[in-house]
Amino acid sequence: MGILVDEDTKVVVQGITGKEGTFHTRQMLAYGTNIVAGVTPGKGGERVEGIPVLNRIKDAVDIYGADASCIFVPPPFAPDAMLEAADAGIDVIVCITEGIPTLDMIKTVHFIRKCGAVLIGPNTPGIISPGKTKVGIMPGDIHKQGGIGVISRSGTLTYEVVDQLTRVGLGQSTCIGLGGDPIVGTSFIDHLRCFKEDRETKGVVLIGEIGGTAEEEAAEYIEEELNKPVMAFIAGQTAPPGRRMGHAGAIISGGKGKAEDKINALKSHGITVVLNLGQLGKTALQVFKDSCKSH
Repeated sequence: MGILVDEDTKVVVQGITGKEGTFHTRQMLAYGTNIVAGVTPGKGGERVEGIPVLNRIKDAVDIYGADASCIFVPPPFAPDAMLEAADAGIDVIVCITEGIPTLDMIKTVHFIRKCGAVLIGPNTPGIISPGKTKVGIMPGDIHKQGGIGVISRSGTLTYEVVDQLTRVGLGQSTCIGLGGDPIVGTSFIDHLRCFKEDRETKGVVLIGEIGGTAEEEAAEYIEEELNKPVMAFIAGQTAPPGRRMGHAGAIISGGKGKAEDKINALKSHGITVVLNLGQLGKTALQVFKDSCKSH
Protein backbone atom coordinates (compact mmCIF):
# COMPACT_ATOMS: atom_id res chain seq x y z
CA MET A 1 0.00 0.00 0.00
CA GLY A 2 2.46 2.67 1.13
CA ILE A 3 1.16 5.89 2.66
CA LEU A 4 -0.06 9.18 1.16
CA VAL A 5 1.00 8.42 -2.45
CA ASP A 6 0.84 5.37 -4.71
CA GLU A 7 0.54 4.38 -8.38
CA ASP A 8 -2.92 5.96 -8.59
CA THR A 9 -1.76 9.39 -7.37
CA LYS A 10 -2.19 12.10 -10.00
CA VAL A 11 0.61 14.65 -9.71
CA VAL A 12 0.75 18.26 -10.86
CA VAL A 13 4.16 19.96 -11.00
CA GLN A 14 4.11 23.64 -10.01
CA GLY A 15 6.99 25.47 -11.67
CA ILE A 16 7.31 22.78 -14.35
CA THR A 17 8.82 25.13 -16.95
CA GLY A 18 11.78 26.12 -14.77
CA LYS A 19 15.14 24.35 -15.01
CA GLU A 20 14.66 22.29 -11.82
CA GLY A 21 11.01 21.62 -12.51
CA THR A 22 11.69 20.33 -16.01
CA PHE A 23 14.64 18.17 -14.96
CA HIS A 24 12.83 16.48 -12.08
CA THR A 25 9.62 16.10 -14.06
CA ARG A 26 11.68 14.03 -16.48
CA GLN A 27 13.10 11.96 -13.62
CA MET A 28 9.69 11.38 -12.03
CA LEU A 29 8.19 10.32 -15.35
CA ALA A 30 11.06 7.87 -15.87
CA TYR A 31 10.27 6.34 -12.47
CA GLY A 32 6.63 5.88 -13.44
CA THR A 33 5.02 8.78 -11.58
CA ASN A 34 1.62 9.69 -13.02
CA ILE A 35 2.16 13.40 -13.78
CA VAL A 36 -1.05 14.74 -15.30
CA ALA A 37 -0.23 18.45 -15.63
CA GLY A 38 2.16 21.26 -14.86
CA VAL A 39 1.46 24.82 -13.76
CA THR A 40 3.33 28.00 -14.62
CA PRO A 41 1.24 31.20 -14.67
CA GLY A 42 1.41 32.83 -18.10
CA LYS A 43 2.67 29.71 -19.88
CA GLY A 44 -0.59 27.84 -20.25
CA GLY A 45 -0.82 25.93 -23.52
CA GLU A 46 2.82 24.88 -23.59
CA ARG A 47 4.02 21.31 -23.03
CA VAL A 48 6.96 19.96 -21.02
CA GLU A 49 7.97 16.35 -21.71
CA GLY A 50 4.52 15.94 -23.25
CA ILE A 51 2.81 17.19 -20.08
CA PRO A 52 0.25 20.00 -20.58
CA VAL A 53 1.13 23.28 -18.87
CA LEU A 54 -1.71 25.25 -17.26
CA ASN A 55 -1.97 28.73 -15.77
CA ARG A 56 -3.85 27.67 -12.63
CA ILE A 57 -3.63 24.64 -10.39
CA LYS A 58 -7.42 24.62 -10.04
CA ASP A 59 -7.57 23.64 -13.70
CA ALA A 60 -5.24 20.70 -13.00
CA VAL A 61 -7.69 19.52 -10.34
CA ASP A 62 -10.87 20.17 -12.35
CA ILE A 63 -9.66 18.89 -15.73
CA TYR A 64 -7.13 16.18 -14.86
CA GLY A 65 -8.13 15.18 -11.31
CA ALA A 66 -4.76 16.08 -9.79
CA ASP A 67 -4.58 15.18 -6.09
CA ALA A 68 -0.88 15.74 -5.32
CA SER A 69 1.46 18.62 -6.09
CA CYS A 70 5.23 18.86 -6.37
CA ILE A 71 6.48 22.44 -6.06
CA PHE A 72 9.61 23.83 -7.75
CA VAL A 73 8.92 27.52 -7.26
CA PRO A 74 11.44 30.17 -6.07
CA PRO A 75 11.22 31.09 -2.34
CA PRO A 76 9.38 34.44 -2.77
CA PHE A 77 6.54 32.72 -4.64
CA ALA A 78 6.48 29.27 -3.03
CA PRO A 79 4.07 30.19 -0.19
CA ASP A 80 1.48 31.36 -2.72
CA ALA A 81 2.00 28.15 -4.71
CA MET A 82 1.30 26.07 -1.59
CA LEU A 83 -1.73 28.16 -0.68
CA GLU A 84 -3.11 27.86 -4.20
CA ALA A 85 -2.66 24.08 -4.15
CA ALA A 86 -4.44 23.70 -0.81
CA ASP A 87 -7.25 26.03 -1.85
CA ALA A 88 -7.75 24.05 -5.07
CA GLY A 89 -8.30 20.83 -3.14
CA ILE A 90 -4.92 19.12 -3.53
CA ASP A 91 -4.54 16.40 -0.86
CA VAL A 92 -0.74 16.04 -0.68
CA ILE A 93 1.55 19.04 -1.25
CA VAL A 94 5.29 18.42 -1.58
CA CYS A 95 7.39 21.59 -1.49
CA ILE A 96 10.99 21.08 -2.59
CA THR A 97 11.85 24.79 -2.29
CA GLU A 98 14.28 25.86 0.43
CA GLY A 99 14.92 29.32 1.84
CA ILE A 100 11.29 30.30 2.41
CA PRO A 101 10.99 32.95 5.19
CA THR A 102 9.85 31.42 8.49
CA LEU A 103 7.06 33.96 9.04
CA ASP A 104 5.60 33.11 5.62
CA MET A 105 5.61 29.42 6.52
CA ILE A 106 3.75 29.94 9.80
CA LYS A 107 0.79 31.43 7.95
CA THR A 108 1.03 28.94 5.09
CA VAL A 109 1.08 25.84 7.31
CA HIS A 110 -1.92 27.12 9.28
CA PHE A 111 -3.97 27.57 6.09
CA ILE A 112 -2.97 24.20 4.63
CA ARG A 113 -3.97 22.38 7.81
CA LYS A 114 -7.26 24.26 7.83
CA CYS A 115 -7.89 22.94 4.30
CA GLY A 116 -7.20 19.38 5.43
CA ALA A 117 -4.24 18.89 3.10
CA VAL A 118 -0.90 17.25 3.99
CA LEU A 119 2.23 19.35 3.45
CA ILE A 120 5.60 17.63 3.11
CA GLY A 121 8.43 20.15 3.36
CA PRO A 122 9.48 22.74 2.52
CA ASN A 123 13.17 22.01 1.89
CA THR A 124 12.42 18.31 1.41
CA PRO A 125 13.54 15.65 -1.06
CA GLY A 126 9.89 14.56 -1.17
CA ILE A 127 8.12 11.24 -0.75
CA ILE A 128 8.44 7.92 -2.56
CA SER A 129 6.50 4.67 -2.41
CA PRO A 130 9.03 2.39 -4.12
CA GLY A 131 7.81 0.61 -7.21
CA LYS A 132 4.71 2.81 -7.29
CA THR A 133 5.48 6.52 -7.46
CA LYS A 134 7.89 9.22 -6.39
CA VAL A 135 6.98 12.85 -5.82
CA GLY A 136 10.25 14.67 -5.35
CA ILE A 137 13.94 14.62 -6.18
CA MET A 138 15.30 11.46 -4.52
CA PRO A 139 17.23 8.93 -6.65
CA GLY A 140 14.67 6.26 -7.44
CA ASP A 141 17.10 3.46 -8.27
CA ILE A 142 18.35 2.98 -4.69
CA HIS A 143 14.86 2.19 -3.43
CA LYS A 144 13.28 -1.26 -3.27
CA GLN A 145 9.66 -2.13 -2.62
CA GLY A 146 9.11 -3.75 0.76
CA GLY A 147 7.92 -3.32 4.33
CA ILE A 148 10.10 -0.70 6.02
CA GLY A 149 8.84 2.86 6.41
CA VAL A 150 11.46 5.60 6.53
CA ILE A 151 10.95 9.10 7.99
CA SER A 152 13.83 11.56 7.97
CA ARG A 153 14.75 15.16 8.72
CA SER A 154 17.77 14.89 6.41
CA GLY A 155 17.57 14.37 2.65
CA THR A 156 21.05 13.03 1.97
CA LEU A 157 20.99 10.81 5.07
CA THR A 158 17.75 9.33 3.77
CA TYR A 159 19.55 8.20 0.64
CA GLU A 160 22.36 6.59 2.64
CA VAL A 161 19.92 4.77 4.93
CA VAL A 162 17.71 3.59 2.07
CA ASP A 163 20.72 2.34 0.15
CA GLN A 164 21.86 0.31 3.17
CA LEU A 165 18.38 -1.15 3.70
CA THR A 166 18.14 -2.14 0.05
CA ARG A 167 21.60 -3.73 0.07
CA VAL A 168 20.67 -6.02 2.97
CA GLY A 169 17.39 -6.98 1.28
CA LEU A 170 14.99 -4.80 3.25
CA GLY A 171 12.66 -2.95 0.90
CA GLN A 172 10.69 0.15 1.82
CA SER A 173 6.95 0.86 1.89
CA THR A 174 7.23 4.67 1.83
CA CYS A 175 10.15 7.04 2.45
CA ILE A 176 9.47 10.62 3.54
CA GLY A 177 11.71 13.64 3.99
CA LEU A 178 10.14 15.93 6.57
CA GLY A 179 12.18 18.93 5.43
CA GLY A 180 15.08 20.77 7.01
CA ASP A 181 13.48 24.14 7.80
CA PRO A 182 12.32 25.35 11.25
CA ILE A 183 8.67 25.28 10.15
CA VAL A 184 7.58 22.19 8.20
CA GLY A 185 4.17 20.84 7.38
CA THR A 186 4.27 17.44 9.10
CA SER A 187 6.03 15.74 12.00
CA PHE A 188 7.39 12.29 12.77
CA ILE A 189 4.20 11.54 14.69
CA ASP A 190 1.96 12.48 11.75
CA HIS A 191 3.61 9.86 9.58
CA LEU A 192 4.03 7.28 12.34
CA ARG A 193 0.23 7.35 12.69
CA CYS A 194 -0.08 6.53 8.98
CA PHE A 195 2.52 3.75 9.18
CA LYS A 196 0.65 2.32 12.16
CA GLU A 197 -2.45 1.85 10.00
CA ASP A 198 -0.58 0.64 6.90
CA ARG A 199 -0.64 -3.16 6.66
CA GLU A 200 2.32 -3.22 4.28
CA THR A 201 4.62 -1.42 6.73
CA LYS A 202 6.19 -3.91 9.15
CA GLY A 203 8.73 -1.59 10.79
CA VAL A 204 10.01 1.99 10.71
CA VAL A 205 13.39 3.69 10.53
CA LEU A 206 13.45 7.18 12.04
CA ILE A 207 16.30 9.51 11.05
CA GLY A 208 16.61 12.54 13.29
CA GLU A 209 19.13 15.29 13.87
CA ILE A 210 20.09 17.85 16.48
CA GLY A 211 17.70 20.71 17.21
CA GLY A 212 14.11 20.82 18.42
CA THR A 213 12.25 18.12 20.32
CA ALA A 214 10.53 16.21 17.49
CA GLU A 215 12.43 13.00 18.14
CA GLU A 216 11.70 13.04 21.88
CA GLU A 217 7.98 13.51 21.16
CA ALA A 218 8.08 10.70 18.60
CA ALA A 219 9.73 8.39 21.14
CA GLU A 220 6.82 8.84 23.55
CA TYR A 221 4.28 8.17 20.80
CA ILE A 222 6.12 5.05 19.65
CA GLU A 223 6.14 3.48 23.12
CA GLU A 224 2.50 4.34 23.83
CA GLU A 225 0.85 3.80 20.43
CA LEU A 226 2.95 2.00 17.83
CA ASN A 227 2.97 -1.80 17.84
CA LYS A 228 5.67 -2.11 15.17
CA PRO A 229 9.46 -2.21 15.66
CA VAL A 230 11.29 1.10 15.23
CA MET A 231 14.99 1.87 14.97
CA ALA A 232 16.60 5.30 14.85
CA PHE A 233 19.72 7.23 13.95
CA ILE A 234 20.47 10.76 15.17
CA ALA A 235 22.78 12.94 13.09
CA GLY A 236 24.99 15.54 14.77
CA GLN A 237 26.54 13.44 17.54
CA THR A 238 29.90 15.17 17.01
CA ALA A 239 28.51 18.71 16.59
CA PRO A 240 30.59 21.25 18.57
CA PRO A 241 28.58 22.77 21.49
CA GLY A 242 27.10 26.16 20.63
CA ARG A 243 27.83 25.84 16.91
CA ARG A 244 24.96 26.34 14.45
CA MET A 245 24.94 23.33 12.16
CA GLY A 246 23.58 22.54 8.71
CA HIS A 247 19.82 22.79 8.39
CA ALA A 248 17.91 25.79 9.63
CA GLY A 249 15.95 23.27 11.70
CA ALA A 250 19.08 21.94 13.36
CA ILE A 251 19.42 24.72 15.91
CA ILE A 252 20.04 23.85 19.56
CA SER A 253 18.54 26.33 21.98
CA GLY A 254 17.48 26.55 25.60
CA GLY A 255 19.55 23.53 26.56
CA LYS A 256 17.41 21.22 24.41
CA GLY A 257 17.90 19.44 21.14
CA LYS A 258 21.35 17.88 21.68
CA ALA A 259 22.05 14.52 20.04
CA GLU A 260 22.71 12.94 23.44
CA ASP A 261 19.29 14.06 24.71
CA LYS A 262 17.53 12.55 21.72
CA ILE A 263 19.45 9.29 21.86
CA ASN A 264 18.73 8.88 25.57
CA ALA A 265 15.04 9.66 25.06
CA LEU A 266 14.71 7.13 22.26
CA LYS A 267 16.52 4.42 24.21
CA SER A 268 14.45 5.09 27.34
CA HIS A 269 11.32 4.32 25.32
CA GLY A 270 12.70 1.00 24.08
CA ILE A 271 13.82 2.10 20.63
CA THR A 272 17.03 0.72 19.11
CA VAL A 273 19.41 3.58 18.28
CA VAL A 274 22.26 3.06 15.84
CA LEU A 275 25.27 5.15 16.81
CA ASN A 276 27.45 4.21 13.84
CA LEU A 277 25.70 5.00 10.54
CA GLY A 278 27.79 2.42 8.73
CA GLN A 279 26.17 -0.32 10.84
CA LEU A 280 22.57 0.68 10.16
CA GLY A 281 21.80 -1.92 7.51
CA LYS A 282 23.25 -4.77 9.56
CA THR A 283 21.40 -3.59 12.68
CA ALA A 284 18.15 -3.29 10.73
CA LEU A 285 18.32 -6.97 9.82
CA GLN A 286 18.38 -7.80 13.53
CA VAL A 287 15.65 -5.34 14.54
CA PHE A 288 13.22 -6.32 11.78
CA LYS A 289 14.06 -10.01 11.33
CA ASP A 290 10.92 -11.27 13.05
CA SER A 291 8.50 -8.78 11.49
CA CYS A 292 9.74 -8.25 7.95
CA LYS A 293 10.99 -10.91 5.57
CA SER A 294 13.52 -9.92 2.91
CA HIS A 295 12.02 -9.19 -0.49
